[in-house]
Parts: sequence; structure tokens; C-alpha cells
Amino acid sequence: MTKKTVADIDVKGKKVLMRCDFNVPLDEDCNITSDDRIVKALPTIKNILDRGGALILMSHLDRPEGQRNEKMSLAPVAKRLSQLLGAEVIFTDDCIGPETKEKAQSLKAGDCMLLENLRFHKEETIKDKAAKEDTQLRQAKDNFAKELADLADIYVDDAFGTAHRDNASMYTVPEVMEGKPRVIGFLIEKELKFLGKTLSDPEKPFVAILGGAKVSDKIGVIENLIDKVDCILIGGAMAYTFYKAEGRTVGNSLCEDDFLDKATELVKQAKDTECEMVFPVDTVVTKKLEPNAENKVVTGDIEPDWQGVDIGPESRKLFAEKLESAKTIVWNGPMGVFEMSPFDEGTKAVAIAVAEATDKGAQSIIGGGDSASAVEKLGLQDKISHISTGGGASLEFLEGKKFVCLEILDEK
Repeated sequence: MTKKTVADIDVKGKKVLMRCDFNVPLDEDCNITSDDRIVKALPTIKNILDRGGALILMSHLDRPEGQRNEKMSLAPVAKRLSQLLGAEVIFTDDCIGPETKEKAQSLKAGDCMLLENLRFHKEETIKDKAAKEDTQLRQAKDNFAKELADLADIYVDDAFGTAHRDNASMYTVPEVMEGKPRVIGFLIEKELKFLGKTLSDPEKPFVAILGGAKVSDKIGVIENLIDKVDCILIGGAMAYTFYKAEGRTVGNSLCEDDFLDKATELVKQAKDTECEMVFPVDTVVTKKLEPNAENKVVTGDIEPDWQGVDIGPESRKLFAEKLESAKTIVWNGPMGVFEMSPFDEGTKAVAIAVAEATDKGAQSIIGGGDSASAVEKLGLQDKISHISTGGGASLEFLEGKKFVCLEILDEK
């Protein structure tokens, strides 16, 4: 997938509509607690403004379910963006309507405007499949998209975090703008470069680390990676489904009984393709899932009333050894209940091992979500080659799924 970027087109004197991912965390007083997503959009924003484009930014924030909700307003984002740019970012009370259109028309070269939360309108999240089956939904989604599309001459998508969704602003707007330039920003370009090259031409040995709660969430990823990677390290609660599939007892551990046969099948697939699938050799277990609860390490079956909450010390060593010689590493999902001490030790150990392998020259990619949070919490983000800005999007990319909203954009 080689798409035109904003650098490939002339933006001078043009109005540019750019889809960002400003879904930032807010506290109870609506203060931004991390501006990382805003900062990562700055290279594309500054490039357009510096080259004389008039920029109209749009994004969603949280899930207001098609209703106006002041606690989910993008006003704090406009304020923070103004500070980062050193210039006022005009903010609109709505993303569509006569006032918004009037403000857009009056923008001059170098001006920047942010539209209010797209998801204040239910039309933004109408799924394309539903729209195809219901004429009224189709019309509503098209009308909403057309109002957004009419604001500008150029469409730029730089929201990788929602690249796997067919929201109106991601898919229908560029569809409506056919014939006008429709390109990606530098953030998506970087994501496609890292994730795409990793899957198509990885330097070996290639090690994947998969964790999290459910095997069902990672089946597609395992199936897509199994013939590409040399080794898959399985941690998190999903390991207990594999344990149970091979006849071990798992106590009160999270386990998906509906996927026991699938787990067995995946292990067989790995053997058939000579992909080494590595499971924890010991487990930290507890009776109560609360901070500093009584816990112990077990190496075999997990007794009734106990649940697995982290990989054990021997597993941490084993996983670190497997990562030591890796040249390409992809990590998605924590090794345990990483947000709760002391059940965060496995995730910490893996994060440190990935950082150390990167120091030795490995290409390391963290697939957003909880893994990214863990790395950032430990202050290791600068020791990782690439941290994806989209947890769900990177997961679907690793599954080999196609992103329709990117496919319709202009080819290089």
C-alpha cells in the first residue's frame, strides 16, 4: 500500500480537511492528562500551515453516542493545540452547519480551525454495511459526509487509531471527495512503513509477543503471523486457554472454554510451519485480584480458588532469552494484570527485554493499547523503534485485514 502523502500535493491557497485522532484522555475537570496524540499530529499540521494551506481539523473524542456532551467536547484540544502551535486555533461549536461553513470559508492561508466532536452526530458512526441495507441510514450518512466534504478542497487522513473503522469522516467523506486530492499524513505514513515492512520483509529472527485476556481477540493475529515469525511468546490470561486445552487445570483463571479446540489447532499449525510457540513455564497466582494481595508462583496446575495473574520469574527469563537474539519484534498485549502491583512484573520484564534487544539493533514495534501504556509508564518509549498510535488498528493490521478507508485514497 503506497499512498500519496501530504508532501506530494500542493496545499498553497487551498482549504485542507484533515482527520486526526484527538481521542485524548481527560480528567473529571476536562483537563487533558496526555497530549501525546496531539503532539504526534503536529508534523502534518505544521507542514500544511507552513506551506500556505488553510487547515480544518476534525476528530472524535470518546463515545457520546450521537448526543452533545460537554464533557466530551474537543474545546480542551483546541486550547492545547493553540499552545503547541503558538497561534490561535479557531474552534467551532459544531462540525457541520451554516456557522461552521461560514468560518471555514473565511479561513486564510496559515489559519487553523478545529471542528467540534464528530461523534456528537450519530451519522459519524453509522456502519457502511448498515447504510447499504437501509436507504435512510445511507442518506443520513451521505448528507453528513457531504457537509464535511464541502468545507475543503483536499482531504488528509492522519488518524491511524481509527483507520480500521468505516466512520463517515474516515470513509464516506473521501468517497464523496473523489476527484479532489485525498492523501495520508505523516503519522499514517510512518505506521504503514513500520507495520507494512515488518510483515512483508522482516529481518530474522522475528519474534512476536502476544498477551492480553482473550485468545479470541488474537486468533487472527496468530494465524496471520504463524508462517511469518520464528517464535511466538504467549503471555497474559490467554495462556490459560492453551493450558486448559492441553489438559491442565487453571483454577479461577480467565479461560475461554469455547476456544479450547481452536487453541489446540493453533499449536498444531505452529508445529506444522516450524514456528516455535512458547508458553509460560511458571505463573504468579492469587486468590484476590487486588493490589499487594497474597500470591505465590506455581509451575504446574493451578489449584481451585487461585487464579493466574502474571507470568512467573522463570518465564520472564525464558522470554528475555528468546528476545535476546531477535532482529524484529512485534508486541501486542500485557503479560499479566500490569496495572496492579505486584502483578506487573512480567510486563515490566518483557518491556525491558524488548528495549535491550532494540539497543542491540532489533526493530521493535509495540502495537498500541496496554503494551504501549506499559512501555510509557516505564519511561522506555525512546528505546523502542515504533509505538503504534492505534491499538485496535495495529491489531487488525497484524491480522492482515484491509483498511477500506485507506484503500480509497490516492495511490503514489
